[in-house]
Amino acid sequence: MTPDDHFDRVADDLAQRGAVAGAMFGKRALKAEGKAFACLKGDLLAVKLGDGTPAHRATLDLTGAELFDPSGKGRPFKDWVAVPVTHAERWQDLAETALDAVASRS
Repeated sequence: MTPDDHFDRVADDLAQRGAVAGAMFGKRALKAEGKAFACLKGDLLAVKLGDGTPAHRATLDLTGAELFDPSGKGRPFKDWVAVPVTHAERWQDLAETALDAVASRS
């Protein structure tokens, strides 16, 4: 499966919870209540988990995971973690956690 295929599966599953497809920085994204919580950039899924949360720290511990730097200019978003497709089996859970975080802030 390609990164797009994995993203589509996550998007389809989360649509039942009110997530809608959109764009963020010209990339495919998922939004809830007008706020992006997941974004596909190449073979990375970036998820907004909240800086310092247990989920954020645990996700950064995954091999190849890093803070999401959409510009590629060394200015990462502290709340976001980019997870490579090698961990695609985790993308669903991570996106659900990010969606839950967006919903709790509203």
